[in-house]
Amino acid sequence: MSSFVSAGKKLHDVQVETAVLLTNLGTPDAPTKGALRTYLREFLSDPRVVEIPRLVWMIILHGIILRIRPAKSAKLYESIWTEQGSPLLVHSQAQKDKVAAQVKALYGDRVTVDIAMRYGNPGIVPALKKFQQLGVKRIIVLPLYPQYAGPTTGSTFDKVVAEVKQWRYVPSLHFLSSYHDNPDYIDALANSISENFAANGTPGKLIMSFHGMPRLFLERGDPYYCFCHKTARLVAEKLGLETAQYEMTFQSRFGKAEWLKPYTDDVLATLPEQGVKDVAVISPAFSVDCLETLEELEVESRNVFMDAGGEKFRYIAALNDRDDHIQALFGLLKPYLN
Repeated sequence: MSSFVSAGKKLHDVQVETAVLLTNLGTPDAPTKGALRTYLREFLSDPRVVEIPRLVWMIILHGIILRIRPAKSAKLYESIWTEQGSPLLVHSQAQKDKVAAQVKALYGDRVTVDIAMRYGNPGIVPALKKFQQLGVKRIIVLPLYPQYAGPTTGSTFDKVVAEVKQWRYVPSLHFLSSYHDNPDYIDALANSISENFAANGTPGKLIMSFHGMPRLFLERGDPYYCFCHKTARLVAEKLGLETAQYEMTFQSRFGKAEWLKPYTDDVLATLPEQGVKDVAVISPAFSVDCLETLEELEVESRNVFMDAGGEKFRYIAALNDRDDHIQALFGLLKPYLN
């Protein structure tokens, strides 16, 4: 008991008042069948992600999907894995480090910053327990999904609240649910696109590909579709693009239900026959590069376009830890740090 009190006293001597938790979706611990099974089990068991009656879905998940999909997904993850590990986690940690440096420069040791994944490691619960041990008076949670969606931001809120509601003392909690129209975020996207155009020329069309979602979610009131449209419109306006110069699409379908349209690969497959043989593709829904950008867009979608007669395809990287992106994230947090 005395050692616990002593350790706690040392932690409290730091006088950390505020904790910032940046979150992202998650990644398997390794590009292996076993690691993918663990990750997919947690991810696909979330009722925010799959809105099918639970008993029916659990039979499908455990009887079919977790027996087939892990091996296929492991091969895809293996193709993008780096010496440092999963790109999503590597880029997320780089973001955290840069945001933490900005925070420390202004607030010293009174504010701590951490990164956590909704599924997999490092987890949200361990991060929150560390904040609890520090005795923080305020927690700011920033899910790194620019456009709110129930399966991403909403699910993160569920996880945070499920932990914090068990605490005897609940600190002030600030949960930032969306930044799809934040001017600094829009500027960072526009800057990254402009830099690519300057280096490689203006393409025949810019494709802004957002992660997909079952259309049923939109019909039930999820604002994600509308937020994606606003992001795309604001970026196009910032770049001075005419309507014919860009198109907004949705990628990453799963299952047989109708998802948000138009589908990215369907659009890419038809552009060459329309005379558009040079495209640039960016995915504004992703804060960092991951499987859906590095493999699905840069490899699979490229093949779709080139096989259809396209001549030039370029993927514009996610914002990752670009300085203007870090400034945008810090700007989102700053009103809650003062």
